[in-house]
Amino acid sequence: MTSPNSGPSAEQPPSKSSGAEGPYGWQEPPIQVSPPSVSSAGQEAIDLAARAGLHLDPWQQHILRVGMGEKPDGSWASFEVAVNVPRQNGKGGVLEARELWGLFIGGEKLILHSAHEFKTAKAAFKRVERLIRGCPDLHKRVKTYRQTVGEEGIELHTGQILRFIARSKGSGRGFTGDCNILDEDMILGDDAMDALLPTMAAVPNPQIWYLGSAGIGAPSVVLGRLRRRALAAIEVRSADPSLSYFEWSVVPHLAECPADCAAHDDVASDEAVLKSNPGVGYRLTLEKVARERATLSPAGYARERLGVGDYPSDSADTWQVIGEDAWRALAARESAPEGEVAFAVDATPERSHAAIGVAGEWRGGTHVEVVDHRPGMGWVVERAKQLHKRWRPRCWVIDGGGPAGSLIKDLEEALSEVEQELTGNKEAVVEVVQPTVRQIGQACGSFYDAVAEQSLSHLDQAPLATALAGAQQRPLGDAWAWARRGVGTDISPLVAVTFAKHGLGVEVEETGGDILDSVW
Repeated sequence: MTSPNSGPSAEQPPSKSSGAEGPYGWQEPPIQVSPPSVSSAGQEAIDLAARAGLHLDPWQQHILRVGMGEKPDGSWASFEVAVNVPRQNGKGGVLEARELWGLFIGGEKLILHSAHEFKTAKAAFKRVERLIRGCPDLHKRVKTYRQTVGEEGIELHTGQILRFIARSKGSGRGFTGDCNILDEDMILGDDAMDALLPTMAAVPNPQIWYLGSAGIGAPSVVLGRLRRRALAAIEVRSADPSLSYFEWSVVPHLAECPADCAAHDDVASDEAVLKSNPGVGYRLTLEKVARERATLSPAGYARERLGVGDYPSDSADTWQVIGEDAWRALAARESAPEGEVAFAVDATPERSHAAIGVAGEWRGGTHVEVVDHRPGMGWVVERAKQLHKRWRPRCWVIDGGGPAGSLIKDLEEALSEVEQELTGNKEAVVEVVQPTVRQIGQACGSFYDAVAEQSLSHLDQAPLATALAGAQQRPLGDAWAWARRGVGTDISPLVAVTFAKHGLGVEVEETGGDILDSVW
């Protein structure tokens, strides 16, 4: 299952017994990925939590049902489950339900709950202890509640143990957990993971849960990796084979957004609050949030309440496919297309930006250039008409299955009108070339080869360099295609020039006419 930043309904009335008051926050996250499953232990966890007096919100139940999905053999579909949600929404309830299930139903021998600070781990221990003590059926199965500082935990007569610890470089060593709970994952680095994760290697059916709020920069290195994996899965409309990721957040408007931009969120609106806070209507209200908005700094409010995070990148995340030095070496300010040209259009998955690229022969190789790159998509057709009239290209190329595919019909109609005007032939038709999946892989491979063979030139334009710096490869059968590193990376200029280069070699019906010697 994959879900981009789009719109599940915010209005999902809770049960009458919940005591909730509307309006309600989104009960399914704007960003979600999960591998397929055939069954789930989530409902068992939900029912057990209710027996202990913990009545979960719909969004909390959703996480458990999906995150505890099972394969046909009964093993976990998700080795890793990550929940990224702003503070005070109730993520602790998800943890408590998962831990109760592991102790009393799942038979997990060791559940290891860690937090960045000892006081947070201890508070989590006290909450679970209260739930168990308040349910006689569960309490009688407990052998001991360990209260020693640093040794907090719950042990059953049957041997299952739930331990609570503060994270450190060596705090997880020596423990082999069936389930690791990593709370406050926005403060989770490589040292802690190096200590904790290997403890699960010998476990037959392990699972690790990460819970926290928006990234805070360098300390959020592990959360940043998880998020990039989720966004990469959304990019290719697939699922990460071992990760369930749930994020409630908004995408704020950019300075260059037009007034009618629908791809981004107004951070001052109630709609943004509902989108990023599933606990609204249960333990949060719009009135309380309005007071926060009036007091917090804009950056602090966006991070703490709207889930707008700062996620660090590993050094290997830049210029992964084509090295920066190799690309810069091909820059030629005097290069320009000679003879026939081909244009291509691409857009970001959020439709926030679009790009038009061109390719043409130059000195025995290929010149590529970003002709235009702007916010939104409403400008593309009119700009394409101008370019077609001036350059009479051999073809236009758009991936019909991509975000720009929605422009194809309008673009063909508009360009056909231009062609009819230029030729006087009322029957003239311009058809946009739509590459197949195989051809997309060939186009990306050809672009890569041209760089390696130094037969490609460009103008060293910033949008193209930025796109290459943030581009990754995604598998495409036996080939590969461009993929972006994260939601903040716009590779539409790169995809546009790649498809334009492909357009130079595809078979198209010649329309005739001369290329005008002009500049954009």
